[in-house]
Amino acid sequence: MLLKIIVCSFLLSATFPTQAAWLAGAARVNITPNYPVRLAGYGSRTKLSEGVKVEIWAKAIAIAWDAQPPSVIITVDNCGVPGSLRDEVLAMLRPQGIDSARLAINSSHTHCAPALRGALRNLFPSEMTPEHLATVDRYTNELRDALAKVARDALADMLPSRLQLGYGSVAFAMNRRLPTPNGPVNQPYPQGPTDHDLPVLKITRLDGKVRAIFTSYACHCTTMSWNFIHPDWAGIAQLHMEMAYSKDGAIALTAIGCGADQNPFPRRTEDDVRIHGYDLAHEAVRVGNSTVLTDLHGPLRCDIKTLALDLEPPPGHDDLAQLASTKTGQTQRHAQHFLGMLDQHQNLPNNVPYIMQNWAFGSDLDMIMLAGEVVVDYGLRLKRELDPKRLWVNSYSNDMPCYIPSERVLKEGGYEGAGAMIYYLRPSKFAPGVEDKIIGALREMVPAEFVNKKPKNGNK
Repeated sequence: MLLKIIVCSFLLSATFPTQAAWLAGAARVNITPNYPVRLAGYGSRTKLSEGVKVEIWAKAIAIAWDAQPPSVIITVDNCGVPGSLRDEVLAMLRPQGIDSARLAINSSHTHCAPALRGALRNLFPSEMTPEHLATVDRYTNELRDALAKVARDALADMLPSRLQLGYGSVAFAMNRRLPTPNGPVNQPYPQGPTDHDLPVLKITRLDGKVRAIFTSYACHCTTMSWNFIHPDWAGIAQLHMEMAYSKDGAIALTAIGCGADQNPFPRRTEDDVRIHGYDLAHEAVRVGNSTVLTDLHGPLRCDIKTLALDLEPPPGHDDLAQLASTKTGQTQRHAQHFLGMLDQHQNLPNNVPYIMQNWAFGSDLDMIMLAGEVVVDYGLRLKRELDPKRLWVNSYSNDMPCYIPSERVLKEGGYEGAGAMIYYLRPSKFAPGVEDKIIGALREMVPAEFVNKKPKNGNK
């Protein structure tokens, strides 16, 4: 009998070399409202949602290395979770030992999910009715409780596990900043920069069952534009991944990379969203089932910081007054808001608080989480300056302050470079230097062993 135990222990240790160090758990919770709500994503909507096409979910992975405190990754089928809501969830999780650096909330950015209090504050051309505002407040509170619950459930599910990393590629993302004589417009631009990498994190229990599979892809979730609840390609991908590992009861999570200027292509039909979701899931499962995955080791080093990103000087009182009296919709509301601040002798904001997070898994993987709608240039630059074979970059993480343009996009202008600041209720666009400030701060957070000693294209 003793010999049998020794042999079994040897076989387990050979199959799961990290079994003594990692604890991991996963959980999910249905966050589909059972009542009509106002949906975020598109400012043209004026009515409550018309129904549910596909349910939406929040998923969580809890991990801990050896005797370290646990860390939690949450993915949410929503257009964007604001930092104020994250703060509330964090306060609810502190009794479980979760601090700010060890909580990452990643939004899928589906444009067919409920609006949230504090997010995209000037998305719509007119104020919501009291009835519509009540649905937003109700759902925001319910989502807060659901996010705390799914994190706690994942923490309670933690067991010895193996964490493995692999990379694949899918190709349905396409740059959407088509150059024209009057500046870039939101149209397919096949020649524009893209990032088709698909990192895959696989979590396996000691009995060989896959507990979770986590992916990220740099593309907007804007396949669908109807007024129904739907998780877009990210949610469809999760459904297919979970079906692929259904015998294990695995939980699938999907985050978004630096895809703020990338749209799925083709788009707008149910067949499109089904195909994109299936294609991503098929590739993620192929990677997850491969024999060339990298085992991740600890310790898990977690860091978080907030920068102040400078804005250009805002419009003056006279310019705002003219806009408020001559424009309509979001532009008028934007001008009225800041004109009201000036009339009350308040200073207009001159910067945007910006959250950045870094998780280093030993020397095997560096995972970066960036707030807001980050354009593809950031992901591509980071893969030049850091080791792309050990790098994972998410955006839409922890807060939704606005679009985050690169220096190139800022100079070119257009929606991502300037126009979208109206919908996020920012008084002006970013001042030059925003990209270098973010990258410089990240370089201070990322451990030295992940830095590419010979960066390409002359990057510092």
